[in-house]
Amino acid sequence: MSVIDQMSVVVTAVKQVAPMIKEFTLEPLEGQLTPFSPGAHVVVTMAGTESTYRNAYSLMSDPQDNSQYRIAVRLQETSRGGSVYMHQQVEVGTQLKISPPSNLFAPQWMAKKHVLFAGGVGITPFLSYLPALQRQQVPFELHYMYRSQQTGAYRIELTESLADRCHCYDADQGNRCDVSAVMSAQPLGTHFYICGPESLIEAVQTTADEMGIPPSAIHWEAFAGAKPGQPFVVELSGRGVELDVAADSSLLEALEAADIKIPNLCRAGVCGQCVCDVAGGEVEHRDSYLSDTEKQSGRVIMPCVSRAAGERLVLDI
Repeated sequence: MSVIDQMSVVVTAVKQVAPMIKEFTLEPLEGQLTPFSPGAHVVVTMAGTESTYRNAYSLMSDPQDNSQYRIAVRLQETSRGGSVYMHQQVEVGTQLKISPPSNLFAPQWMAKKHVLFAGGVGITPFLSYLPALQRQQVPFELHYMYRSQQTGAYRIELTESLADRCHCYDADQGNRCDVSAVMSAQPLGTHFYICGPESLIEAVQTTADEMGIPPSAIHWEAFAGAKPGQPFVVELSGRGVELDVAADSSLLEALEAADIKIPNLCRAGVCGQCVCDVAGGEVEHRDSYLSDTEKQSGRVIMPCVSRAAGERLVLDI
């Protein structure tokens, strides 16, 4: 994604939809917004005073309405700056740059039934699914897990509009979803979709494996972003340049700060767009894209989330 690819938008509404979640409505400064499909996301660029943040957020709008985009942002306790910026700096009238929509989490329309597992702010991509599922008149059910003192946005509206197809679980009230019971009750040909914390994704994947449900029927998305690590130096062998990567910065962010453009879509280690060749040093792999063989080779890295395992890394850039 380059600066040329980005679209300029203005924030036309800000709404507190849960104690830790704000919803933002984005409209184009000129022209029209790019059409999108259910499950799509955009990357929002936030130009702070000291750093530029780029975070991916799911589009929550009905895909048939391209007059505006809606996104929701959870204030993260361990925010590296992006969610704090959105919650504290962005207001009605703020102008932002966003990428065109990309979709790594589209519904599989050949499925006999669709079961959606949402954890907290992970409800957001499913808000674009639901109008499409209803128009297609296909069987589906939503299982929404949250803490009402933190998240739980849209639960009232969803319960009213979906009736018995919406199942809510408030952990602050001691209600938990029995993933195994939900999955075992589904007919053959059901596809399962998960958006939420790693623990929820792993629970569904483990249960599917135990039940013999094929991996092709399990679809998940997580925008966890890069986690901090030890600082290191990266050498770009083709440029004769060395860069410092701070403990709270990703390798991709360090490259971008040096005006080195690396293609990217998800910034979460799942899409494979930003893969770079490694010429030296050991890699601490944190992605969900590379195969075990590729990781063991030590010859490639996903710079959006992975880091050097030591003090130095050499990239063939």
